[in-house]
Amino acid sequence: MESTNKPRLVTSFEKIDKSVQEQIKLEYPEGFSQHLISFMNKDGEKISALRFETDEKIYLIKMSKMDAIQLIEDDDDYDDDGNLTDEAREEYGDESEVDSDSFEDDFDEV
Repeated sequence: MESTNKPRLVTSFEKIDKSVQEQIKLEYPEGFSQHLISFMNKDGEKISALRFETDEKIYLIKMSKMDAIQLIEDDDDYDDDGNLTDEAREEYGDESEVDSDSFEDDFDEV
């Protein structure tokens, strides 16, 4: 596992820049709910989140499984089966290089 000094942020999907949201959709074209991880925050509370890494930052995007399902249901970029549409894939361009294999728990809450 490679050590990194990237900023780590815990945030919500709505607070993330639109271009990062698009990268996340490309990385998880079949939705988020099956990719959630759980961890204990600094206050000892169990949190579920989607981990996403860019060249600049590592994000933990707080969401429950129900939140993840609802996000996809409400998003026009996903079809009725919860899959990213071909139109959205073409619009966002599938150029994201993401490493979601490693996880560290020293994130900053945003």
